[in-house]
Amino acid sequence: MEFIIQFKGNVKFKLTLDPTVWIFDDRKLDLEKYFTEKRIERDELEEYKRGMGEHWSREIMEGATVPPTLNSEKTYKKQEKKEMLTGTFGILFRPFLENAEPYDNAETVVFETAHGEFSFSFEEAKELVFKFSDKGQPLREDGPVHILLPDGSNVDNPITDVTAIRVE
Repeated sequence: MEFIIQFKGNVKFKLTLDPTVWIFDDRKLDLEKYFTEKRIERDELEEYKRGMGEHWSREIMEGATVPPTLNSEKTYKKQEKKEMLTGTFGILFRPFLENAEPYDNAETVVFETAHGEFSFSFEEAKELVFKFSDKGQPLREDGPVHILLPDGSNVDNPITDVTAIRVE
């Protein structure tokens, strides 16, 4: 089985997704808690603007510190490492769909699997969750991702064996 997923169809950018690297992505979701805990929606653009404003103000007051590489390097604590090695994680599909930049006439997202095709409208697809890790291990048997509905109703019976994503 391949661990990459081709993103194709009616999009400006044909993407290749590699779920094996998402374990290091800050956007990953802890699926052991995601469907049971109340979630607070975050506006990433607003957070970015706020952070940049604070950085700009600090540079005006204190002067620039060059190079700032030590601030951007992420170090993982012992607990975070343990969670990454034993946790069950997923990631929202929305940013991948938006980065592919579907054309205006695109209406549906089709997930091609070994068991057939599954279609979702754009609005439905944006809310889907890709499970990419189970108890610290990549989904080798029926992966590389499992597609979960936003309410978690198909956690025990997800869409598996995804081979490609097609926008129509």
